[in-house]
Amino acid sequence: MDYIIKNGIIVNEGAMTKGDLFIHEGRLVQDATKLRKPQVFEAEGCYVIPGVIDTHVHFRDPGFPAKADFATESRAALAGGVTSVIDMPNTSPQTTSLAELEAKEEIARSRSAVNYAFMLGATNDNIDQLLAIDPLRYAAIKLFLGSSTGNMLVNNAERLDKLFSESHKLIVAHCEEESIIQANLRNYKMEFAGQEGETAALHPKIRSREACFVSTYKAVERARKYGTRLHIAHVSTATELSLFSNMPLQQKLITAEVTPNHLWFDDRDYAELGNRIKCNPAIKSNEDRLALWGGLFDGLLDTIATDHAPHTLAEKQQRYFDAPGGIPSIQHSLQMMVEGFFNPAATQRPDHDEVLHEWLPLLVYKMCHNPAEIFGIAERGYLRPGYWADLAILEPGEYTVTPQSLLYKCGWSPLEGQTLHTRLRHVFLNGMPAAQSTAMPLKFNK
Repeated sequence: MDYIIKNGIIVNEGAMTKGDLFIHEGRLVQDATKLRKPQVFEAEGCYVIPGVIDTHVHFRDPGFPAKADFATESRAALAGGVTSVIDMPNTSPQTTSLAELEAKEEIARSRSAVNYAFMLGATNDNIDQLLAIDPLRYAAIKLFLGSSTGNMLVNNAERLDKLFSESHKLIVAHCEEESIIQANLRNYKMEFAGQEGETAALHPKIRSREACFVSTYKAVERARKYGTRLHIAHVSTATELSLFSNMPLQQKLITAEVTPNHLWFDDRDYAELGNRIKCNPAIKSNEDRLALWGGLFDGLLDTIATDHAPHTLAEKQQRYFDAPGGIPSIQHSLQMMVEGFFNPAATQRPDHDEVLHEWLPLLVYKMCHNPAEIFGIAERGYLRPGYWADLAILEPGEYTVTPQSLLYKCGWSPLEGQTLHTRLRHVFLNGMPAAQSTAMPLKFNK
């Protein structure tokens, strides 16, 4: 089936232009004469953007069926305009070998509603095996420099040097200095020994600014020493921004990601939301949050990805020290970020019209174009002739997040009760309306 997306405001490659898009046999084409009996989708008054590429998700499959699986979380992603995802390796079993990668590919092939790829996880023991795998088989190497869910901490300096000096694949690093975290944790556990009453407000004190900066600094210095392509995941502090460059993306070896949660929440929200916004690295101060917004506009932060990490509500309702870190967020990540121009006060940006024309094209770079470039994803991330027709059609209009609207298997979100000002009118995946589409594995060109 062929399609015309008609009269939309097309946001692509830094421009906003009103026009039509033509889809033929799953791909965008320039010439409408190629279309055969096309179905027309009216987009008057709507913004048409490339499908979001979320390069940091934890769909918990295999191994954690109570939390999530590829079927539920990919449907939530598609409902939010996310058409491609890259899943993390801290599942059970962990994705640390080619055999485990192939097993996850089979799960996604049978369950996923969106296009998919996977990272392979580094450990202290598997660096030689990772370096031997064809780099076109997977999205990146995930490196945990601080322990998190699944505890894949890599702390052997010799092994890290080998990985950074010999890898031909992008390394994505979770940076928190483990020694600082453990010292802080011991101190606070001693303070609360034999009693309950600790709250999630401790989280940014335990997983502190210092822990983030020290670890990120070490990773950046190691990458500079060896000329390694490095992507820092979920930057959470103002101080880390000093380690990054705002040179053009094509000239960068070191790039950085921020999550919608670190841009939306700050430490004042722990009083109401508690463990619901406990994540690793921790959500920190309002000053950090505003600095991260500035880093997006100034070119220091290159991508926006969710770190979508669901846990059951029962797990989250445990005392702070026992509750796991992670937030489900992929269903509303695009709407959260678009909210930046409907609510400029949240970002300390200027008036609405200026924000609209500055922010939407930039948002498309951070959520669509740049992820495709950094990860070398072929034929996606742009609205270009010949590319797969992955796209989202956004319409202005109020939308309140309710438990009934959530598609996550865990069934909850810290956004419940929030009113957003954008809705998804249509999503196309591989040239088909979402309800009729079939997902594909992502292909890499570098």
